[in-house]
Amino acid sequence: MSQAPETDGQVRDAVRGNWVDRIAPGWSRPYLRLSRADRPIGTWLLLLPCWWGLLLAALAEGRFGSHEAWIALGCAIGAWLMRGAGCTWNDITDREFDGQVARTASRPIPSGQVSVRNAVVWMCIQALIAFAILLTFNGTAIVLGIASLALVCVYPFAKRFTWWPQVFLGLAFNWGALLAWAAVAGSLSLAPVLLYLAGIAWTLFYDTIYAHQDKEDDALIGVKSTARLFAGNTPHYLRVFMAVSVVLMTSAVIAALVPEANLLVLTLALGGPWAFGWHLVWQMRRLDIDDADICLRIFRSNRETGLIPVLFLAVALLV
Repeated sequence: MSQAPETDGQVRDAVRGNWVDRIAPGWSRPYLRLSRADRPIGTWLLLLPCWWGLLLAALAEGRFGSHEAWIALGCAIGAWLMRGAGCTWNDITDREFDGQVARTASRPIPSGQVSVRNAVVWMCIQALIAFAILLTFNGTAIVLGIASLALVCVYPFAKRFTWWPQVFLGLAFNWGALLAWAAVAGSLSLAPVLLYLAGIAWTLFYDTIYAHQDKEDDALIGVKSTARLFAGNTPHYLRVFMAVSVVLMTSAVIAALVPEANLLVLTLALGGPWAFGWHLVWQMRRLDIDDADICLRIFRSNRETGLIPVLFLAVALLV
């Protein structure tokens, strides 16, 4: 029996039963798949550092009103759009590699669902809508948003020239911590920089796990990654990234709130990094770097990891 039309073109590592494959109009599915709308974890991982920066800045400034609420919503819409634009750019530049890797060969460009020309048009549409949202923020945030494009452009090429492409992903994916802080506070300081660095260490943690899915194919086609670099020593490096991330996030909270915040607010805010760290420990206890399915499940669990500091900071704001 032939495959049902509603599942035609499904991407191999998409979430099963996702809304794109079930209810999106047929003409839109290749473009939504190109934007990874069928794999929402990336949008979460791009958005969560934005919310960290926003909420920590709101705590430091002592306010959360309609302006901050719009920043939170604008970051959410912008993260969806820019993750989509970034993934489209990634798939344009990686189309030859993707066709040689089992997990990525079903993506829209290598599988022939979308032409390169149409992918470029789709990428520009997403980026322009995101830029329109960015223009509603203050000048510092706008400059930071424009500057982030350099990181987005470079990232797909990183695995060609360095064993540490995950660093470039971290630089791009956590930029929102700086941008959202600036959108609230109007300028940068030590706290958002520490938060940004904490996010980069976290990205090294989760994307090294993710890269272990493709290590055999990557070795065959010459693509570099920290998964290949660390190999059997991966758990040791993951523990280092975990510790660095927790220490830097804790330092960011202290830099932002001491000495102005009261003890209860500070305690609640500090609970975020500590609980965040325990969730990373939980991941480590379940990790098997030679089981691709486990690696994918643990990678996806980082949505919950990143939501933990959001929850603690939000509660601290209510005190």
